[in-house]
Amino acid sequence: MSAAEKARSHFWREALWGLIWPRRRERIEPTLSGLVLVGLCFGVGTAAYNSASNILFIALSLLLACLILSGVLAWWNLRGVSWDMDVQPPLRAGQAAEVGLALRNAKRFLPTYALWFDFAATPRDRGEVARPESTITGKGIDVWAALRRVEESTQSGTVHLRTRLDPSGSARLSWMFTPPRRGLLRIELRAVGSLYPFGFLRKSSSTSQLREIPVWPAPVEYRRFAGGPALRPTGDLRQARSGTEGDMIALRAYDPGDSHRLIHWKASAKTGRLLVRQFSAQNSEACSIWLRTDADVWTRPEQFELLMSFAATLAQDLFHAGRLQSAALDAGPPLVIRRVSDLESFLDRLAEAAPYAPPAGAPAAGSPAPRSRANLLTFEPDGPRGVAAYVNGVKTAAT
Repeated sequence: MSAAEKARSHFWREALWGLIWPRRRERIEPTLSGLVLVGLCFGVGTAAYNSASNILFIALSLLLACLILSGVLAWWNLRGVSWDMDVQPPLRAGQAAEVGLALRNAKRFLPTYALWFDFAATPRDRGEVARPESTITGKGIDVWAALRRVEESTQSGTVHLRTRLDPSGSARLSWMFTPPRRGLLRIELRAVGSLYPFGFLRKSSSTSQLREIPVWPAPVEYRRFAGGPALRPTGDLRQARSGTEGDMIALRAYDPGDSHRLIHWKASAKTGRLLVRQFSAQNSEACSIWLRTDADVWTRPEQFELLMSFAATLAQDLFHAGRLQSAALDAGPPLVIRRVSDLESFLDRLAEAAPYAPPAGAPAAGSPAPRSRANLLTFEPDGPRGVAAYVNGVKTAAT
């Protein structure tokens, strides 16, 4: 037996076994019309055996053939179709986000029709592990209330393939949703299904594709006060540009995101690597953000969320103005901000930040900074609901 004949025999053996015993993740369920068809088959079969009528037996065979053909075509419709989920960060709370899905039909002759894809987005905590616990012996456990909380926090949606997917063809679908709050978001493709061809059977297959992406705090509006560094509100993230005021004090290596107008071409030609000019105004007006999350200071959850949004907005504005030098969260090491990726790393930290309550005997998160910095930007509560930003003790901005 040749290799082609062996492959053909293996294919048909796998196909027949797949129809008799589907894979664990695949399910075939009858729809309402399918249940009506099954009931009609029982009725016609009973009448055929009681009356010994050949016409009724022929009608019964046609109904059963229609039901079997529906299952075979539903199985064949999903065979050879692959999908890949794609989520493009960043995601922001309260702003629309898109989840892309790339489809490909590997079948050589038959197209694919009428697929649907079930998506879900669920907030979760990093490192959270489900702990096995008995719901019978557990104390104070309300199972239905816990399930309702999970369902309320989960966003789900279904995307349909409206056109046919040709053999060896590809298509792209998208699911739009809005993250309600910041944090770590788990986006998953739960199931793929189809009612093709007659709608008698619902063929579905579960998937294991998921992505965990941080959701940045939502941007907020704030008012500025005199006496602090210039804060220039802008829109989306863009490349930072170093200051161009004052005297040139040094040359430094080029970083992705630096303006090409700052490149010192003569020095770059001599050294063989790109060098950019650094001006005195950049150092004198640069700010360092120090964000403290003491639980005893930020006692209101809504005020703490406003703090995260305010800090993220100020960090973005200072970065756009070229005046953000570094950023630190609690007692952690400061993160030097030089390029867009550095700012994104800080925003990722803000996405998962929570009020810090130190254990007994441990230093508080709001302990003095490890070293003094010029233009240190800190945050304090401003009344019962607002947040204020201070630079070297001078109130600079507030929400």
